Amino acid sequence: MASIRFIHAADLHLDSPFKGMTELPQEMLEQLRESTFAAFDQLINYAVETKPDFVLIVGDVYDGEERSLKAQMRFQSGMEKLNDAAIPVFVTYGNHDHLNGKWTRFALPANVFEFGGQVEDVCIDIRGRRVVLHGFSYAERHIKERMIDSYPVAEDRDVLHIGLLHGSAAGDETHAVYAPFTIADLVSKRYDYWALGHIHKRQILHEEPMVVYSGNLQGRHRNERGSKGFYEVELDGHETKLNFVSTSSVVFERVEVSCKGIQHANEWFSACMEAIDSFTYENGSAIVEIILTDVEEMTMELFSQSGMDEWLHALREMAAEREPFAFVQKIHIVQTSKLHAAYEPLVESVLQQIDSWTTEQWKGILEDLYGHAQAGRFLDRLHSEDLMEIRKDAEKLLYVEMSKLK
Repeated sequence: MASIRFIHAADLHLDSPFKGMTELPQEMLEQLRESTFAAFDQLINYAVETKPDFVLIVGDVYDGEERSLKAQMRFQSGMEKLNDAAIPVFVTYGNHDHLNGKWTRFALPANVFEFGGQVEDVCIDIRGRRVVLHGFSYAERHIKERMIDSYPVAEDRDVLHIGLLHGSAAGDETHAVYAPFTIADLVSKRYDYWALGHIHKRQILHEEPMVVYSGNLQGRHRNERGSKGFYEVELDGHETKLNFVSTSSVVFERVEVSCKGIQHANEWFSACMEAIDSFTYENGSAIVEIILTDVEEMTMELFSQSGMDEWLHALREMAAEREPFAFVQKIHIVQTSKLHAAYEPLVESVLQQIDSWTTEQWKGILEDLYGHAQAGRFLDRLHSEDLMEIRKDAEKLLYVEMSKLK
């Protein structure tokens, strides 16, 4: 029988506010704030050009339960374009844009099917091939129960079955755990493809059948690195082909710069800008963290002559002159010199103390920051990756400060 072709997208987060990015120059900040819309436009334009059989959007179309007017207008406009191209769209809403939120209602065109608050099935015909879609939208923000138990087992093997599920694998705490499931749960339903949302990292959890997170369309902070986008899926009941399509308007990434042999400031700036230019040439506008490797004693002595904030500010000024833009968010030092070895026991003792802190102790240490009336509302939930970054920053700061004592 003929194959079908569809788009699997999720986590659009239209009109994301991009908290904590106030250091960006105004022009760059505006481009970043428009990036979720630019990524969505790329999805729509690709669909109109390639004409898939249908489009799946698996949760978190909007960034918040209030669904801003701007976000709804842009989404409706995109759906109208797909309607004009006779492309059906099937949408589930997730924890960010659940059905119990308060928003001004927009009527979507007839090509859009919105799943309700309970698992339901939708049957469509694609050139004589029956396809059944199974999915649900979040009725409330916090869905802790195992919604997977409400999905029916596929009995008719002449029909293609596709599951839409916005949730997380049990035990995966990279995001808040909602609508939990196991891989075995999904496989037991005998579907031909599982289109997942909620986790922003693109990944394939299982191959037969394909269980896939498409990730989000646009990275929103430094923990969402790399190119983002959606999957174009070709399915015939025997074989599944995936084609990743990038939509990122701005890419978050880490860029390595070797400092081997560097002993003068102009050499260091040149090495950094060469690496940044190479990255933006391949990826477009970017917000990068510079990872300095092969840092020898003479380079550490160079850094000690000025504060790291001054080095960062100067590098930002140079990068801001480039097109497409690059903003340097942080500088990390990976030191391999004799100086590193000399101070390693002392640094390790401090890091061991940091490693011994429990989650409750971390909360106590950061209580003033997260409890601050003004600053607290701009901070995202603290994840284990954030704690690792704090540890790395502490290690870097210790070595830089010790180099000044030499």
